[in-house]
Amino acid sequence: MKYYMGIDVGTASVRAALVDHHGKVLVQAEQPIQIWKPKPDYYEQSSADIWAACCTVSKRIAQIANLCYLRGIGFDATCSLVVLDEKFEPVAVNEEGINNRNIIMWMDHRAVDQVDRINQTKHHVLKYVGGMMSPEMQPPKLLWLKEKLPSICWEKAAHFFDLCDFLSWKATGATTRSLCSLVCKWTYSAEAGWSDCFWKRIGLGDLTDNNHSKIGNDALSPGSRVGKGLTTVAAQALGLPIGVAVAASLIDAHAGGLGVIGADVKGSNLPCESMPISSRFALICGTSSCHMAINKDPLFVPGVWGPYYSAMVPGFWLNEGGQSATGKLIEHVVKSHPAFAELDSKAKARMFSFSGKNVYIYLNSHLESIKKSYAVGMLTVDLHVWPDFHGNRSPLADPTLKGMITGLTLSNSLDDLAKLYLATMQALALGTRHILETMLASGHEVNTLFMCGGLSKNMLFVQIHADISGMPVVLAKEEESVLVGAAVLGGYASGDFSSIQEAMEKMGKIGEIINPDPGQKRFYDNKYKVFLKLLDHQKKYRAIMQNN
Repeated sequence: MKYYMGIDVGTASVRAALVDHHGKVLVQAEQPIQIWKPKPDYYEQSSADIWAACCTVSKRIAQIANLCYLRGIGFDATCSLVVLDEKFEPVAVNEEGINNRNIIMWMDHRAVDQVDRINQTKHHVLKYVGGMMSPEMQPPKLLWLKEKLPSICWEKAAHFFDLCDFLSWKATGATTRSLCSLVCKWTYSAEAGWSDCFWKRIGLGDLTDNNHSKIGNDALSPGSRVGKGLTTVAAQALGLPIGVAVAASLIDAHAGGLGVIGADVKGSNLPCESMPISSRFALICGTSSCHMAINKDPLFVPGVWGPYYSAMVPGFWLNEGGQSATGKLIEHVVKSHPAFAELDSKAKARMFSFSGKNVYIYLNSHLESIKKSYAVGMLTVDLHVWPDFHGNRSPLADPTLKGMITGLTLSNSLDDLAKLYLATMQALALGTRHILETMLASGHEVNTLFMCGGLSKNMLFVQIHADISGMPVVLAKEEESVLVGAAVLGGYASGDFSSIQEAMEKMGKIGEIINPDPGQKRFYDNKYKVFLKLLDHQKKYRAIMQNN
């Protein structure tokens, strides 16, 4: 018996799972974490609160399972920025000087001005982020802290961690970083290291001091063993055995990709079955979404992050597209609609409690009940959504874009809410198609989507993605692919697998396959034309209003 633990820090909660050698999730636990929203587009968290939640979920599993067979631990987390002082104590990232709030979250967009100035430099490192850096990356956040909080934060800060690297430091005491976080969010190169001229060019040259000690000078490929394993202090806090192998971590979406993209597909009749792993496209859908493709050669895709070498699968170049708000957008659209109270009441009457997906189960059922002789998707023939309510991450790389809806009436009925919910999911899938087509035009040869994350449990959402992309969607046998991906890291770090690829293949298992409905192709091809028109119109409206 060989077990591995995956600990996943998402946007709103920490989850942990005990996973066996074959990728089966045996036990799991979840604990909510706090989010502070001091201003619009500002999102902050606490590293102390998050670590405490990690300890809580780990101990819950330890109380249930026999962990004498635990071989390795893998952490993943959102790409949020953690700030600590020279004693590794929290440092405030807010004007109030509240040290407990020492994390700028991934979805925080406070550094829009800073990212604009960074992008204006046209520095060569920007070609590895699709030509345009995002405010969700770390350099603009660091520049914001230096410019806006010099005495409160910058002068006190001695260590800047990506959240996933903070967790491996807490577990091992080693300040080793993962290539995943440094390459994807900090402009580090797996081949050349840091570009000092970039940091100096953007006004952060002091981060190059003392061999880059504040931002990390030792990086390991994901899954490599960090330090000497769990320290005594960390083991006691987590309720786990001392010395258990700890893996170099991953960003949460990348852990999801690791959990699904390498699964054995023999006998599946999928288009990717007899093709290399580069024919697979990982789509991780949660609060936001990430779209990942890997290749043996570096491919530069306009508006899409990467290519990143060994950032997810060692030896492969990763391109990463994304949507800044997906699950969050659907929730916003549903809960802000006037008919939400009626929806909530009817869902509860049918013994669905409002805990998230259950209301969507009701909405999916309601859509089936109001469709005519045609397919559900056609209910939105005259209702269209542009989904960038929180800016566009890919392939336009424009955080200033706004959401759009056309086709509204004076009605605010439950039917209207259901149709708007449907149109929003379609818009997100059309956005995925936009990213896919951009990647295909740049040389990727993907033909199969592998989907995981919370939204992959919504089968209407999944079917819409199959119909709009024209590709089959593969779901994992284990729903919690992110946790399996984190456990894959622990499996490799333990030495039980010869490579990450072997661990992916043996621990990742495919489940249901959803094929596109060819009868929907013409409708969604037309819908996609409208989708692109919405973008053109928004650009024209902006140009008109700039003449004031």
